Amino acid sequence: MPCLFLLEKEISITKNYDTGLHYDRYLREVIDFLEKDQHFREKLHNTDMEDIKQGKLAKELDFVSHHVRTKLDELKRQEVNRLRTLIKAKQDLEGGNVDHQALLKQFEYLNHMNPHTFEVDDLDRLIKSATKDLENYDKERHEEFKRYEMMKEHDRREHLKTLDDEQRKKEEEHYEEMRKKHADHPKVNHPGSQNQLKEVWEEADGLDPEDFDPKTFFNLHDTNGDGFFDEQELEALFTKELEKIYDPTNEEDDMVEMEEERLRMREHVMNEVDSNKDRLVSLDEFLIATKKKEFLEPDSWETLEQNQAYTDEEMREFEEHLAQQEQDLNLKSVDLQKQREELERQQEQLNAQKMELQQAVEHMEKLKSQKVEPPPEVHSEFLCVSVALLTVLKTDSVNVNLLLFAVQGNVVPDTHGGDNQLHFAQEGQQQQVPQAVPQNAEDTPQEHKEQNPDLAQHGAPQTHQDLPPGHQDAAQGQHNLP
Repeated sequence: MPCLFLLEKEISITKNYDTGLHYDRYLREVIDFLEKDQHFREKLHNTDMEDIKQGKLAKELDFVSHHVRTKLDELKRQEVNRLRTLIKAKQDLEGGNVDHQALLKQFEYLNHMNPHTFEVDDLDRLIKSATKDLENYDKERHEEFKRYEMMKEHDRREHLKTLDDEQRKKEEEHYEEMRKKHADHPKVNHPGSQNQLKEVWEEADGLDPEDFDPKTFFNLHDTNGDGFFDEQELEALFTKELEKIYDPTNEEDDMVEMEEERLRMREHVMNEVDSNKDRLVSLDEFLIATKKKEFLEPDSWETLEQNQAYTDEEMREFEEHLAQQEQDLNLKSVDLQKQREELERQQEQLNAQKMELQQAVEHMEKLKSQKVEPPPEVHSEFLCVSVALLTVLKTDSVNVNLLLFAVQGNVVPDTHGGDNQLHFAQEGQQQQVPQAVPQNAEDTPQEHKEQNPDLAQHGAPQTHQDLPPGHQDAAQGQHNLP
């Protein structure tokens, strides 16, 4: 008996077989290193399956060599790092919205609270998780196949809806023709029966069917020589039967259905022959089965076309589910379209207000260059457009008070093509506006200062609250006319 055989029985794997579990590599590497320890090999040989399930085998980990324990520690650290990478990738993909509790349930095969060392609890978790996951693996494959078949039928029905009466009739006739053609095949032997094994003995092994010997047959097809038929070795025995039904070159034959048929055959033989339910067939179990009446005179085998994968009720629920999904997607699409239209409307409004503001700025600059006082409505228009634009942009880059100050005549706004931003500068710093010449020669600078005490005090021209820049001095001169 191979040294790690009992553990391999429990998890039903071989070194060259991918279990389909996401931790398959970690599982096989742990087994490989445990197999190298003499003490652990002896315990495996003498431990039955119930003790393994109860965790008694895992306790023997305390007695394995330091070298093996060190390597197991390293394997666990590598696996923890792999899981961390997966979690990080999932977080990035989902924008941080990750259900950590749901994730931890997927990682029950190791103790993530201790990421550094491989302990008894880790081995116990690994054995139990692999056992449970593999038991559910076949069930999940059946459910996946059922969904595949229902989707295929759904697509066929939807396609018929797109055809006119004549085309639909031709399509239905072709469908029935393919079904009949697929069902027209040689008789399929009952899996695991004498007739089925004799065909393998004759056609695959090239031996005389009259010389059929169960023990010799078992040894010939126990490809890894471990004294047991595992699931893959059993499935290989059904290839000849499946070739009677399925041909990849035929339009009517679906290779996905062929794999489902293979799975059904293997499960059937396991249920009949695997007496201790360890997911393996020993030589003794096989020889006992060959003496049963069912082996010599089996019932006929019903293939998939005789056993529809789903019921009418399941098909109805499946189509309702698809219809609900389609409705949800349509609602989401409508909502997204409304959001897009609203964004486009806001963008158009923003562009229009930008244009109005630009026109107002250009108009004020034109009036300034002509030294003409802008009418009050120009100031109001400029202020309203500016405030509206700031409201749409919702930005603090320009201060509303600054714009208000600008339209009151103290600052001239300007736009730079480079940044498309409004910029404000004191007119006195931008250009010098010549002072109006006094009408009376007597109006000396000193007298002018006396008439304008505020100017004398501040050393700067007095601004006229109601006039734009460049007009204050002209107004002051008018006050001095006789």
